[in-house]
Amino acid sequence: MTQWIDAAALDDIEDEDVMRFDHDGRTFVLYRVNDAVFPSDRLCTHEHVHLADSFVMDHVIECPKHNGRFDIRDGKPLCAPVCEKLRTYPAKVEGERIFIEV
Repeated sequence: MTQWIDAAALDDIEDEDVMRFDHDGRTFVLYRVNDAVFPSDRLCTHEHVHLADSFVMDHVIECPKHNGRFDIRDGKPLCAPVCEKLRTYPAKVEGERIFIEV
């Protein structure tokens, strides 16, 4: 069963930045681009490196270990060495709060 989780305040994440979010024994990352928020699993699908330490530009997250890149909107891999899609989740902003569906 899916549920909407209150993840953070919108102001907790700067534009073109990433933030770690822990809930119920799971860890996610939240990306913010132009007031839109995109959540995903926390680990790169290539070497399982945590993406909270990554660089975000436009709608692209770059893994800090091997520079593999994903589109944060749908998790699509954009360049080698990543080839497996990153799992993403629906998000919404209500008032000043970010909610993700897990």
